[in-house]
Parts: sequence; structure tokens; C-alpha cells
Amino acid sequence: MVQLKSPRELETMAAGGKILADTHAAVRAAVRPGVSTADLDKVAEDFIRSHTGAVPSFKGLYGFPASICASVNEEIVHGIPSSKRILRDGDIISVDIGVFYGGLHTDAARTLAVGSIDAQTQRLLDVTEASLEAGIAQAIPGNHVGDIGAAIEAVVLQSGFTVVRELVGHGVGHSMHEEPQVPNYGKPKRGKKLEVGLTIAIEPMVNAGVAGTRTLGDKWTVVTIDGARSAHFEHTVAVTEDGPRVLTRG
Repeated sequence: MVQLKSPRELETMAAGGKILADTHAAVRAAVRPGVSTADLDKVAEDFIRSHTGAVPSFKGLYGFPASICASVNEEIVHGIPSSKRILRDGDIISVDIGVFYGGLHTDAARTLAVGSIDAQTQRLLDVTEASLEAGIAQAIPGNHVGDIGAAIEAVVLQSGFTVVRELVGHGVGHSMHEEPQVPNYGKPKRGKKLEVGLTIAIEPMVNAGVAGTRTLGDKWTVVTIDGARSAHFEHTVAVTEDGPRVLTRG
């Protein structure tokens, strides 16, 4: 069931989204060669919990053991932080974080460079972030979920990359995952109609190689089927009468 949010609920989500944006900034500042993904998880959890009433959304969600998803290089999403996973110069890491505050969740992800990355990898990050912005621009009353997916897909395909199809964005708020699903592909004017008060996590996942995926033996980490790199950017967005409101921008 789609759960529309009241103006008061949107303000609460915006407050949680500010904490989330600041958490991402703290993690970004900690990313460098030699740091473990477990180190980054601690930075995020400590920062979130330093705000009264805020807790990490992901820790314990469906049994997930950490506060962030830390997905390196060919890992698309749901990478489990580990003290044994040490970042190296030239890596990329997708950091996905959720914050629960005031009874409501927000969700956002960024893919970060570790040290210096090659030009093609930088282009992958730039295109993925641009596709997210294209999707956000379509989150207006009267549009449909398909308008968001079509806008994202157009940016990605024009750039020669591929859209992950097995994983999608989603409604977010009272639960981390609510209706509707928000695919990163589609056709305009198809799917759920967007209404004022709808809050959705728009999150393109873009591969440098083919679109196929597989899940590792830990039952969480999703990787590209060909070993090519993948990028992931995400914001929680509210549909308002004045257009899309990004609640996790900071």
C-alpha cells in the first residue's frame, strides 16, 4: 500500500535526511587507501547515534549485520563491511546508508573514489549521478513511475553503460521499503501515478559492462556478472506541489 506523507511527516523526514547527508559527508572524509570498510561502518554508526533519537536503519534490517552497505568495485549493492576489506588506491566504493529518526526512514547512497581513479571509472560515476538527477526531475505530481525510470535509462544508455534491472528503487518512510517499486528503466506515463506526499528512494545502479548480476555466497552482496565495475547513487525524494524535494541532499 502506498503511504502518502503529511507536511509534518515530510519535515521530520527532512530532519532525518539532514543527519543522513551529514553522515555521508563524514564517511566521505574518512575514505582513503588503507581504510577498511568496517572502519567506515563505525564512522557512520557513531555519527548517526550522536544525534539524539537517530539510529541506523539498516542494522538488523532483514538480518543485515551492519549500519552501512559498503560495495567495492564490481559489487553493486549490499556489501557487508569487514575489517578484512581494505580499500586501495583506484578503488571505488558505493556507500548506502539509512537513518531512522522521528519514526521515519530516509535512504541515500553515493559512490566514492578511493584516491585516484581512471577516466572511465570517473565517467561511470558521473553518468550514474547524472541519471539520478534526471530521474529526480521527473518526480512531479501527475507523472508516473515510468517517467522516472525512462529518464534514468535514457541517460545511461546514451553513455554506453547498462542499467541493473533486478534491483529497483522504492517507497520509503514508515518502513524502509514501501510501495511503489521504482525501476531504473521504463516507459513514460506507465506505472504508479505520482501524488503529492509520496516519498520514494530513487537509486540508479549502473554497470560499466553488461547488466547481469549474481549474489555471492554471503547471501547479501550483489555483484556484476562479468566483473565490471558498478556505481550507485540514491536520494530520498518527496513529490510536492512545488516539484521534487530532495530530503537527503544536505
